[in-house]
Amino acid sequence: MDQAHNPLAGIDDPTAHQLRLLLTLAEELHFGRAASKLHLTQPALSQQIRSLEDRLGVELFHRTSRRVELTAAGQAVLVAARNVVDAADYLRNIVRRMTSGSERLRLGVCESFAAVPPARGVIAALTDPNPVPGPDVRVLDRLTDLLSALESGEIDAAFTHLPVPEHLHSEPLSIEPRMVCVSSDDPLAGRTSVCLADLADHRVISLVPPTFRAGHDFWAANPRPDGTPVRFAAHQGSSFQSVLSTVSLGGVIVFVPAVTATLYPRPDLHYLHVEDLTECTFGVVWNPRNPVQAKITALRAGVNSYRARSSNEYISNSKLAG
Repeated sequence: MDQAHNPLAGIDDPTAHQLRLLLTLAEELHFGRAASKLHLTQPALSQQIRSLEDRLGVELFHRTSRRVELTAAGQAVLVAARNVVDAADYLRNIVRRMTSGSERLRLGVCESFAAVPPARGVIAALTDPNPVPGPDVRVLDRLTDLLSALESGEIDAAFTHLPVPEHLHSEPLSIEPRMVCVSSDDPLAGRTSVCLADLADHRVISLVPPTFRAGHDFWAANPRPDGTPVRFAAHQGSSFQSVLSTVSLGGVIVFVPAVTATLYPRPDLHYLHVEDLTECTFGVVWNPRNPVQAKITALRAGVNSYRARSSNEYISNSKLAG
């Protein structure tokens, strides 16, 4: 295209650094707070924003002595700026991982289910044949933390209950029932099992931030078999432990993997089988975009080794039982 007819010909591309400054100022809407958060002086931040506006040829912020507001152009630029910054972060993580010299497989697992046997079995299978170094296991608080760490490249794979977002690859390790957790004071606590219809008047509590929609609905059994949408609690829990504690106070319920009853036995909680609720799957997941495929190959080998061991143990126990 001829430069005279190209409206962008005189515009220099903004840097990822400038876009980071834009995002922070858009979040704070205050030059002083944003500058402090970015470890810059206020004049330096103002100069960088002015430079960014000059490069783009638009005013991004309305500035007065009392307030800072995004312009319509600033609002329109935010989404693209976030995409560029995320891409820069992803690129930086790729380079860091490929130049760090570390060959260790980084595995994540939620604190709530770090003791689940399949997770420990796969970790053992990855560790036993390789005395040094074994996998780098990182215990995180929530499923959303695991998914974020996978997306950013902080970990290579994660143990979690499915489902997970479709773009992630998953390998199932075990299947178990889903149960409902109620307060020990709930009228249903005296029963051994219930149907979903018995829970129609109970509100369901979920974690914050909520997982992706399919996962959120799966763990809320939403909608119910008759098409009725679930009624959610007015508030959400910040961690799995806080969810259980909220349930113990009464008024709300939560659906959990059956292993929860073993991992979290509490006198103020009661776990019930749900006769018409489908099972859930525990597995290992990873991002197929992982640039170090040797790590994923090692992970697959560990999974296969765990499965072989589990099968042999089952056969041995069956023979002993016979």
